[in-house]
Amino acid sequence: MNILVAPDSFKGTYTAAEVAANIAAGIRSAGGTAEELPVADGGEGTFDVVFRGLQAEPLTVSTVGPWGDDANAVIGLSPAGTAVVELASASGLNMPAHGPRDPVAASTYGTGVLIAEAARHGARRILVAAGGSATTDGGAGAIAAIDDAGGLRGAELVVLSDVTTRFTDAARIFAPQKGADPETVLLLTRRLEQQAGTLKRDPRTVDRSGAAGGFAGGMWAQYGAALVSGADFVLDLLEADARIAASDAVVVGEGRLDSQTSQGKIIAAVLERSGDTPVYAVVGSVHEDLGSYADRFAGIIIAGDPPAMAAAGALIAARKTGDPGAMWQLLP
Repeated sequence: MNILVAPDSFKGTYTAAEVAANIAAGIRSAGGTAEELPVADGGEGTFDVVFRGLQAEPLTVSTVGPWGDDANAVIGLSPAGTAVVELASASGLNMPAHGPRDPVAASTYGTGVLIAEAARHGARRILVAAGGSATTDGGAGAIAAIDDAGGLRGAELVVLSDVTTRFTDAARIFAPQKGADPETVLLLTRRLEQQAGTLKRDPRTVDRSGAAGGFAGGMWAQYGAALVSGADFVLDLLEADARIAASDAVVVGEGRLDSQTSQGKIIAAVLERSGDTPVYAVVGSVHEDLGSYADRFAGIIIAGDPPAMAAAGALIAARKTGDPGAMWQLLP
């Protein structure tokens, strides 16, 4: 009996690798076999998952944060010529700032520095994990930084995201999370509308162009970047289909299971690829609006810390071996 453990991070608390290790430990303690496969969908944790999947080497780059503060960030360079960049490491909402955390002034210039540096080091393909931005600048800052550094030098740009939001919807949907009040949301939306008319191509009708406050759309419009599902990219990179097929069950996980889980998140992607293989969810919490989506799982366990995650793994292993005493702690 082999169980594939493929969780996302529990946002802000445990990495995907930590969650996978704890659940797998519980499975093994109950006599099961566990394969750990930490995953991500373009948001938090994507850089780490892709970095490992590419067998990349780290390169520390001097850059700036969203409000112009000096910062250092790590990019990954693989032997095959692919680089991975984490937008949040230079333009992230949680980066330190010595002045006001102004959602209007927040810029992706620092992310552009990272992209340009990857190109300067010979990367032929540059992956950008787009989650966690502080910005709604439509990628204007990144465009300025890339152009200042001499462009992409022929590199292909790929933006990984966990949303399908379009360019001029970015402020309305995401800017309130970045400190924007209703008046500021309108200002940012007008700015994106105006910006769309200045780019080489108009990104307004393109799905995923609103990711990271329109950064994705700016990259698509100016440099022909591919805008792709981070979840599907990660699962393909990690050859997840073959691993799922070789497993008797799959365990997924994230900090909160809710109605948004089905909208481009990694759990939805795993469910789509699992066929008849039962999928169990180990999560920090479950929102009441989950509704019929709960029926997609063989079971759901709420486990918010490492001991609970290990216990959840043991329960799943016991259920797979037919121990009825473990089933009562599982939902549904």
